[in-house]
Amino acid sequence: MIDNATNTSLKIEHLIESLLFVAEGPVSIAQIAAALNTSPKQIKRALLDLENLYQDRGLQIQNLRGRVQLTTNPKAASSIEQFLGLESQQRLTSAALETLAIIAYRQPVTRPQIDGIRGVNSDSVIKNLIFKGLIEDIGRSEGPGRPILYGTTSSFLQHFGISSLKELPPIDEEEDQPQIEQKSEGDDQNIESDPQYVSMKLPENDG
Repeated sequence: MIDNATNTSLKIEHLIESLLFVAEGPVSIAQIAAALNTSPKQIKRALLDLENLYQDRGLQIQNLRGRVQLTTNPKAASSIEQFLGLESQQRLTSAALETLAIIAYRQPVTRPQIDGIRGVNSDSVIKNLIFKGLIEDIGRSEGPGRPILYGTTSSFLQHFGISSLKELPPIDEEEDQPQIEQKSEGDDQNIESDPQYVSMKLPENDG
């Protein structure tokens, strides 16, 4: 229970918001609970309230592997870039999108597993995705040689405009692998027409 006298005027949701605002990166629910002298269960409930509060707002709660972060709404990306004088992110190649889709849906996954699905060597593509901050080393497999396990990052969520991996569309069991489609500038005149906006969907059946 929160008993700090200086916190009595703020709800737990507002305190969490303050902590996430000053945090340098994603933090665990256990860290927040310890800082506020309360239970992880109460923190989870408060985070759900914050997520509802941020619906259609300029901020959002991002959740990845039990770590949360306060980020800007991806729909505001172009305005933020213009305000900060930043160049738009480069579009991902088809090879990068294919590899990223495999990692997003099958994580944790090793490079040999990715190569087996794609049928080609993915070493350079993986290095590029790591450089862009979209994937990261999240451990080692227990298999022969203990290859590196890869997973997506919080930047991946931000790049694709989702707050959690749970928002990825379901995989059609009849499809060999998921795919990520990158929108072109000539698409519908909405946020999806932004050249840096990328949408995720599964491949359509032929016929």
